[in-house]
Amino acid sequence: MLRQRAEQLASTLPPLLVAAERVASTVAQGVHGRRRVGQGDSFWQFRHYTFGDSVRSVDWRQSAKGDHVYVRETEWEAAQSVWLWRDASPSMRYRSDRKLPEKLERAELLLAALAALLAGSGEQVALLGGVHAPLRGQSALPRLIGELERTRDAVDVAASLPPAIPLPRHGATVWIGDFLSPVAEIEARIARDVGRGVRGFLLQVVDPAEAGLPFRGRVRFDGLEGEASTLISRVDTVRADYHRRFAEHQAALRHLARTAGWHFAQHQTDQPPEKALLDLYIGLSQPAGAGGNRDRMRG
Repeated sequence: MLRQRAEQLASTLPPLLVAAERVASTVAQGVHGRRRVGQGDSFWQFRHYTFGDSVRSVDWRQSAKGDHVYVRETEWEAAQSVWLWRDASPSMRYRSDRKLPEKLERAELLLAALAALLAGSGEQVALLGGVHAPLRGQSALPRLIGELERTRDAVDVAASLPPAIPLPRHGATVWIGDFLSPVAEIEARIARDVGRGVRGFLLQVVDPAEAGLPFRGRVRFDGLEGEASTLISRVDTVRADYHRRFAEHQAALRHLARTAGWHFAQHQTDQPPEKALLDLYIGLSQPAGAGGNRDRMRG
């Protein structure tokens, strides 16, 4: 079901050309990930051989040391991949109306649709923190969706931010979540990737009730991630202050992304996903550092 919806969503967008930096790099190095001479051939890591890997990429010397077959990856090859992540922590299970999707449902739809677009245009995609290596082409999407389904219920509150896995230098990553964690924690996590020249995109997915606080009268708010419940006798009296603090948090996220040279956008689950998907795809096609001048706020 998720795969069908993702492919349908991706098919509604017109074909988008790979941005100038991608075109330039593929033309200079050749199509289908030919290695670049020099620093780009620096060793990055060994990983287990997975279905779809070329036999020519197997490192037989390393494989002979144990019971597993290993593939040797270089910095340049890995940098051509886009590493995708979605927040699957308890707060993402929220929806204010049965007619709306959960934030997690929308995040996974957007991630899968983006993977379909990227893989279809020749990019390699992988789930950040997943067990599989980046893959391009038709086999990439079902494998990524399989990983989403396997990991959906295997996370806890600590998974509100991506795992601190070192990405290859000058790679690309996309984070999709509600980003309600303290900004300082998000900044510390981004700094790990920025230090390696990784360019990224933050897409904040929120429920319309989280943005507007439309409730009235006496309301009890129960925390989804272990927080104590809060009883407010008259929600109307705190709405203005809530709006201010919510706007300040989003402004801090935009500033954080701009400072890092990343992109930022916000998406509400009561709005069509196409706008957010288009922002993601175009943002990834722009060179690093362009996010500072092209931040978007989408309803």
